[in-house]
Amino acid sequence: MPERTPGQTVGPFFHYALPYDGDRELVAPGTGIRLHGIVYDGAGSPVPDALIEIRQADAAGVVPAVPGSLVRNGVFTGWGRCATDRVGEYWFSTVEPGSVDGGAPFFAVTVFARGLLDRLFTRIYVPDHPALANDQLLTSLDPDDRTRLTATRSTDGSLQLDLHLQGDNQSVFLTYPGHK
Repeated sequence: MPERTPGQTVGPFFHYALPYDGDRELVAPGTGIRLHGIVYDGAGSPVPDALIEIRQADAAGVVPAVPGSLVRNGVFTGWGRCATDRVGEYWFSTVEPGSVDGGAPFFAVTVFARGLLDRLFTRIYVPDHPALANDQLLTSLDPDDRTRLTATRSTDGSLQLDLHLQGDNQSVFLTYPGHK
């Protein structure tokens, strides 16, 4: 039987190989909402070379199933990618997702960063939605963890959620069947 190779961390090659023009603009800037935050490491320092991907429903609660996420051509694809900047900030220009099948609306988030053996999965929930009180994932968590998954709305309408990879304020990360 062949020997298994040891695990290796992902990155920090993201800023060189994966970003592309318009990757964070699911809609034209100024036409939707801004989803943003800062990615922090376990010491509380911003991570300047992380990569965040989102997948989401449109405003009507429909998850788009269209080809060509890399070339938008004015079509909302529900998917975007953003490299953090030198101060660890990420942002997306997008629409606020609607409720899918009556559930609480959220952005599905994947985080890639140096030092991680694999990508991390989390969610960013839209605040103040009535379905939050009945969301199966949120109701299974303690109140502090629920807060770590729910964005705050700024006075300009933007949604903000910082992502903490480790530490006392660590974000809630999810596992899925078939994924280690």
